[in-house]
Amino acid sequence: MTTETRPAAADTGIDYSAFESAIGLNWYDVDPNLRQIVERLTLPADREFVERQLEKMGAIMGQRIAARAEVTDKNPPRLEKYDRWGIEVNDVVHHEGARETKRDLWENGFIGLRWTDEVRKTRAGRLPPALGTAFSYFLSQAETGMLCAIGMTSSAAGIIDRHAPAEVRERFLPHLTTMDFAEAWDGAMFMTEIKGGSDLASSECAATKTADGWRINGSKWFCSNVDAEAILTLARPEGGAAGLPGLATFLVPKRRADGTRNGIHIRRLKDKLGTKAVPTGEVDFEDAEAYLMGGERTSSDAGARDGRGINRMMEMVQGSRFGVALMGLGIMRRSFLEAAIYAFRRSAFGRPIAEYPLVRETLVDMAVEVEAGCAIAFEAAQAGAKQDAESRRLYRILVPLAKFRCARRGVELASQAVEMHGGNGYIENWPVARQLRDAQCHTIWEGTENIICLDVLRAMTREHAEEALFARIERAIGGAEHPAIADAVSQVGRSVDDVKEAVAALERAPQEMRLLHARRLTGFLADVAQAALLVEEATWELAEKDSARKAIVARRFVETHLRERPLRGITSPDRTALDDFEAIVRYQAVRP
Repeated sequence: MTTETRPAAADTGIDYSAFESAIGLNWYDVDPNLRQIVERLTLPADREFVERQLEKMGAIMGQRIAARAEVTDKNPPRLEKYDRWGIEVNDVVHHEGARETKRDLWENGFIGLRWTDEVRKTRAGRLPPALGTAFSYFLSQAETGMLCAIGMTSSAAGIIDRHAPAEVRERFLPHLTTMDFAEAWDGAMFMTEIKGGSDLASSECAATKTADGWRINGSKWFCSNVDAEAILTLARPEGGAAGLPGLATFLVPKRRADGTRNGIHIRRLKDKLGTKAVPTGEVDFEDAEAYLMGGERTSSDAGARDGRGINRMMEMVQGSRFGVALMGLGIMRRSFLEAAIYAFRRSAFGRPIAEYPLVRETLVDMAVEVEAGCAIAFEAAQAGAKQDAESRRLYRILVPLAKFRCARRGVELASQAVEMHGGNGYIENWPVARQLRDAQCHTIWEGTENIICLDVLRAMTREHAEEALFARIERAIGGAEHPAIADAVSQVGRSVDDVKEAVAALERAPQEMRLLHARRLTGFLADVAQAALLVEEATWELAEKDSARKAIVARRFVETHLRERPLRGITSPDRTALDDFEAIVRYQAVRP
């Protein structure tokens, strides 16, 4: 396996034929698109810090963690329900490789870096959103199940920091935010019940107030990271209202305050198709000790009566949903990288298969989809880091759009990578079969596509979030004046008018028709948003790099997603896959 990880000179781009696999590379060095995103979105004063962190994490992810993932997938966690004396212990046993991966992540700041003084001293005063997003993007390329296990820890820490009573914060936060693996606790979120999956209003888990705190009784059906130390869950306090307003958010620790095992009984671990790195199980709560989130402000049980328990939990859901979008995006990138390496190294009929037009078109469109996915995901991260009302509305709609688009494209690009490898791709000791197995989970986790489409409608109906999206799209294309992207800008402008008309039509339509067309509208909004953001990136690259490569990417995306193509494009003069293959796939600069 080669140890050379730097791309070749700028005029030749990345030489994929020099690599045997994505494993062993520094994933930051071989991702010029990500490096350009970091340069564009990071404050100049913080750029050296951000790039140093990404160089380090890119090597850890592409080398140690990626290599271990191939082993831990074949050695998933197992449940030891009882000890040798027949005493129930509910221990989840992890492969040593998985533990070493967690150690690498914790001790290199995957979670804890954002809580350090080093980050507080940055110009931004917080973890730059491009850095945290890139960390998750890297880990998703290696093992999305591990991102589930690790990512929920950061989300749980945020909920506890904002809503837990002071003494609970002091007990839990140091363990959830530490960079010392020996002291680390991880977090989880248990919501799904047998009766209530997406229908949270039907949740039956009950909470009882006792003299010494809250106790939870009931069952949860899909509990990922099932052996976490800090579990956020929904339960209905006694006497609570029916439906969503009657639910409250609780923190359930793995161990009681006295150190004994809490009333958390694991029935079994799920035998899953993929994402095997994270143990997912079925859990019964039996008088489980719990702490009410949001109950500190006016009285000890205010959070159980204010009707906002579901809102507190949805803060974590929104973060987790964005994490799933990044899981799909990471699989998109890994699938493209493995497919490109294989295509440049594999010969058929006397030529590398990367020289054949259909292979070239596949790789071009895979690269374009990855960059479009990055555009909407990193934009969502930027919006989520801001505190103004307009940014919150933008984040509210960008997250489901990113999840809808990247989760599905993850499945599609993983399938294309398998096909690019031929029969080898279908074999488990090659790297892309697992990507396909893992990818299918992400269209389900944190809401199926149908649920995500309904969430987009909800964001529009309740918060008019589409107004913030349209304003952002218009800003993105407003400064695009270079001739290299003029045609793409015109098409995006026409599509904006069309999608606004579609929104207005659905607002007037009967409810059943609004629901019927929710998927079409969600896809339309995602297409227009991604196209506009690619145009904005192209404008920046033309001005800052004197290169039209991103303009070609934007034009290709517009051509395939927004423009009507007579005769299914067969008579189209578009030669992008042939003439601009090297520029797009190998990241070569292009003269405007």
